[in-house]
Amino acid sequence: MPKLVFARHGQSEWNLANLFTGWADVDLSEEGTQQAIDAGKLIKEAGIEFDIAYTSVLKRAIKTTNLALEYSDQLWVPVVKSWRLNERHYGGLTGLNKADAAAKHGDEQVHIWRRSYDVLPPAMPHDDQYSAHGDRRYAHLEDSLIPDAENLKVTLERALPFWEDQIAPALKDGKNVFVGAHGNSIRALVKQIKHLSDDEIMDVEIPNFPPLVFEFDDNLQVTNEYYLGK
Repeated sequence: MPKLVFARHGQSEWNLANLFTGWADVDLSEEGTQQAIDAGKLIKEAGIEFDIAYTSVLKRAIKTTNLALEYSDQLWVPVVKSWRLNERHYGGLTGLNKADAAAKHGDEQVHIWRRSYDVLPPAMPHDDQYSAHGDRRYAHLEDSLIPDAENLKVTLERALPFWEDQIAPALKDGKNVFVGAHGNSIRALVKQIKHLSDDEIMDVEIPNFPPLVFEFDDNLQVTNEYYLGK
């Protein structure tokens, strides 16, 4: 019975500061680092042994993955990094304080940008300081693939090929898989895994801690779902 463990990155410095983060490459806070360590300890206590791990190309997820593997005594497990597991791109909201954005654009509009399934936030200009265009980690991609803004629908469309090409085949082979990623990229994959409607996924929240576990049968149907330590 293969297991898939999702760990949203620990609290980041921008989570702490209440800023829209998206593809901005910010670090873990002190609390976030401890959350990642504690995630590893919970994995070890649960006796879950991984065959492969996947993460994004953003350091808050990479560090969470490394710490979780280290503190579960599995730092040797192969780790694959992919931009397809990046957080949702918040476009022109990136770097803004969420309260300031609400004061500027109105609570209702910001709520729609944050929580609707298919409404895009304002696009980020290519010359913005947080733009991914020109970032070396995305140099292998066609420029048209690099987003300027994303909603959850687009995030799923971006993450789905990685699920189909990498994660799902590993699970079908009976491997236990760790995914250290982000709130919205994990939500997108949870929508796919649980066959949730567009409305149902909007009520799903992924906490920074603890890790979320799925167990599957041979046909990748969910047989169990739970948070470690709960």
